[in-house]
Amino acid sequence: MDKSVKLIQLITLLCLCLTQVIAVEDIKVLTVATEDNHGLERFLRSAKVYGIEVEVLGKGKEWSGGDMNYAGGGQKINLLKEKLTELMQLENKNKIILFTDSYDVMFLASLEDIVNRFKSFTDTRVLFSAEQFCWPDSKLAAQYPKTEVANPYLNSGGIIGYLPELFEIVSHKPIKDKDDDQLYYTKIYLNKALRQKLKISLDHNSAIFQNLNGALSDVQLKANTTEDWPYLENVATKERPLIVHANGPSKLTLNHLGNYLAKSWSVKEGCALCKEKKIDLNDEALPTVMMAVFIEQATPFMEDFLQQLYEIDYPKGKIHLLLRNNVEYHETEVDDFFQLHSKQYATAKRIKPSDFISEAEARNIAKDRCINSVCDYLFTIDSVSRIKSNTLRYLVSSGYDVVAPMLVRPGQAWSNFWGSINSAGFYARSTDYMDIVYQVIRGIWNVPFITNCYLVKISVFRVPAAKAVTYSKDEVDPDMAFCSSLREAGIFMHVSNELDFGHLVNPESYDVSRTHPDMYQLFDNKIEWEQRYLHEDYAASFQEGYKPLMPCPDVYWFPLMNKRFCSEWIEIMEAFGQWSDGSNNDKRLESGYEAVPTRDIHMTQVGLERHWLHILKEYVRPLQEMVFIGYYHNPPVSIMNFVVRYRPDEQPSLRPHHDSSTYTINLALNTPNVDYEGGGCRFLRYNCSVRDTRRGWLLMHPGRLTHYHEGLRVTKGTRYIMVSFVDP
Repeated sequence: MDKSVKLIQLITLLCLCLTQVIAVEDIKVLTVATEDNHGLERFLRSAKVYGIEVEVLGKGKEWSGGDMNYAGGGQKINLLKEKLTELMQLENKNKIILFTDSYDVMFLASLEDIVNRFKSFTDTRVLFSAEQFCWPDSKLAAQYPKTEVANPYLNSGGIIGYLPELFEIVSHKPIKDKDDDQLYYTKIYLNKALRQKLKISLDHNSAIFQNLNGALSDVQLKANTTEDWPYLENVATKERPLIVHANGPSKLTLNHLGNYLAKSWSVKEGCALCKEKKIDLNDEALPTVMMAVFIEQATPFMEDFLQQLYEIDYPKGKIHLLLRNNVEYHETEVDDFFQLHSKQYATAKRIKPSDFISEAEARNIAKDRCINSVCDYLFTIDSVSRIKSNTLRYLVSSGYDVVAPMLVRPGQAWSNFWGSINSAGFYARSTDYMDIVYQVIRGIWNVPFITNCYLVKISVFRVPAAKAVTYSKDEVDPDMAFCSSLREAGIFMHVSNELDFGHLVNPESYDVSRTHPDMYQLFDNKIEWEQRYLHEDYAASFQEGYKPLMPCPDVYWFPLMNKRFCSEWIEIMEAFGQWSDGSNNDKRLESGYEAVPTRDIHMTQVGLERHWLHILKEYVRPLQEMVFIGYYHNPPVSIMNFVVRYRPDEQPSLRPHHDSSTYTINLALNTPNVDYEGGGCRFLRYNCSVRDTRRGWLLMHPGRLTHYHEGLRVTKGTRYIMVSFVDP
């Protein structure tokens, strides 16, 4: 290639670069924000991501522009006019001004892209964003130029234009602070002479400004793309907007989109925003936390909940404990915990059922107690939450002001957050809810509702806008009232699924009228049930090389249930108390006749039949398949499931017999030579007896044909066994 040609190309490229630099230097970006809040923080971060320097007007001044949910905002024009007057005296008259709202706006591109897009509008000196609604005066719609476009009406949330024309617009006539800024601009635009003179246009296709209200069906978030970062696309106009504005009632939509846009999250990078906000915790200077515990309903496995509170990995001297119990059934457990541990905390306070304080009032007490003390954070946890010990430290180190650890009921999509809400303020499912719940995507997500367990940086409550935050609101529960008032105050709530923090227990079927109601929670709270009741050595039976005990030929011995299970199982039967009389006549059976009768209680009588059949399927069947190789029957069938009681003065033994089963299981519920003397099982064909049975261990042997057996005499005390005839 000729050297002169190369030189021309180089000069051309240099000129283009200089043009871009000049374009950036000749644009001033302005916004209005009288106070710091999460919306402004998000706006300024999006500007920083794209290298945009923003001057904030009105900072520290009192807002006198009215409630922006209604007509108002004239103060924004007056602040802008003041700034443009200054610029007109000092700056190049061809300077470009970009003015946007702040609390509900995000930048999605660089300033170069925005300027170049603006310059692509022909015969335009001032460009306003546009929307689908004629606000605040719908009667003015008829005066707009007739056009078939997606967004026919002016919106004042985004303006880009040259300084002289924009200055003339804001100086056209006086406006009071409480007057409506959008109405002001609309009337200027509808003045045909002014519109043509000042060359005012509207961004009908959202080439730069995307207003969300009324356009939610047109706007799509492109998150799983080949591009590095998610972006926004208007599928109706085929544009990729460069600035997004949540006008009107679309604020929560921007909160959702903000989880991804402005390089906040991507498939490749994960949660970039999380990494930015993360703070290092200095153990010597950990913040002070008020841990507010709420027991508002009868809750399964309360003992485990209280134990997890004690095991939270955070210095107790840095925790102020407020323990609220509103369930009389739990009062003994709660009182025992408080008496044992309360002195280890910085301070400790109780609210008892006898105090007759409502839930909303109790939660407000915790909030206000924290606000009015040296407390740095409020950590609230409900009794349905089961969290890991590192959760509190993680939440504090996240850097978010209001954040919840994601907790889900195992096997369900029921969680402690909502991804979206409907127009009435109730639950709605967001497009990414299931992905968050099942951790297909991980990060920290801006959501409209959190509950059960969350951390709040108490400084957010000490600003004027947050004074109305409360748990008390007519006709809604305290959680909804609290989250609603946070949203109204512009305080963002977040949920993190970065780690596995724990889960929620399900209290819906918990019936405290039963003896040991936790025993009945196998289906709804399986994790806690297994931790509470399975034998500590149960899993060892499945380890490679394990050989089960075989005290008699084809009689196997396995650890199945722990001591607590056995004692509670017995107590449930004795509390029920309706033992059979040991005769052959048994009305509980379909035939009414029992060939080999015992003193017993059937599981159907105490509401545990379904539970025991599940135990057979989930915990016994795998043991059977391991020793009786080749026999598979899933699920096992057992018509007879019962606890037998042997006493010297009732029925001390059982005559020789075959069981009507493929195999039989016999679970020892108490201990020989401690709870009773004598007893055991003798297999006559092998002349082999099992006498020293172990509590919680399961004897398993064939039924119908080979293992003719008898129950040996109990000479003292009471022997209890749990029996099932499997696959009769």
